[in-house]
Amino acid sequence: MRGVILFAILVIAHAHSSIAALVIKGPDKPVLENDEVTLECLLSDSELNTSQVHFEKFSKYMNKWYRLEEEPMYRRCIPGVILRHEASQLLLSIRSIHSYFHQGLYRCVSDNATATDNSSQPLAITINYMRELSVYDVSSSRRKFIKENLLVTLGEDVEVECSTTASEAPQYFWKKYGDDWIVPSSKLKLKNVRMEDGGDYTCMAEHPTLSSLKKSSTISITVLTATNGRLNQAWYDSTNLVLMTSVAGAVLLVLILSITVFLVRRAKQAKSTKGPIDDHSQKKPIYTASVESLASTSGDKQPLV
Repeated sequence: MRGVILFAILVIAHAHSSIAALVIKGPDKPVLENDEVTLECLLSDSELNTSQVHFEKFSKYMNKWYRLEEEPMYRRCIPGVILRHEASQLLLSIRSIHSYFHQGLYRCVSDNATATDNSSQPLAITINYMRELSVYDVSSSRRKFIKENLLVTLGEDVEVECSTTASEAPQYFWKKYGDDWIVPSSKLKLKNVRMEDGGDYTCMAEHPTLSSLKKSSTISITVLTATNGRLNQAWYDSTNLVLMTSVAGAVLLVLILSITVFLVRRAKQAKSTKGPIDDHSQKKPIYTASVESLASTSGDKQPLV
């Protein structure tokens, strides 16, 4: 009896092992945004082919799997995807991978829905990225973007902050050119600013697990005396007002010129399409050599010369 049971177990195990399972393979290293990535769909039995197999991607918004195809509709949803067959493999290549379009779960699925193990285990593609840094003046309630230079007044308190978006919360550091100190924070605070506090300051952001993924941004802080600071602020405000007024005036001038040109062209077109005057008061022209030119009241048939 034991021999029969053992034989049955071996038969079942052999039958199960003879079924080719679908396998999906991806990158063996962390994926960075804009990398070129290739996914492989293959069968555990190399003698079989993948002609009846396709890729699927899970949509977290629709909460379902959908098939990846070469049709334009699919290429618009997931741009940069190329599908091709090579030997016993089905390959999915992404030329420039992007977190918004391509991150998520992928799997290989057999076209035969009734087949045993008709899909592979899902493969999660995680894309590591970090956007460019932005630096802001947060000294007051009004948050101001700093492009390159920040003007501050001697003796005041200054606070600047840098930020970015990344796949994982980055680590921030501040340092000043020429000094050996580093502030491990996204914010840099300068109390009672002195003249020697002026200079170039650099904010650095590093990915917590990928040291190669980092960004930096440098700003220049210029310290002015109280009088110069007020004058400079007044100049800055007046310059902004003049600039805004000039831009508004230029836009208005362009609008007026455009309307004028349009009206002139329209008037010319109307004039050129105007036809000849149709005078219905004279039905028949009068010719001096014609006998029908004048109504005859006598028997004189002599035409006018």
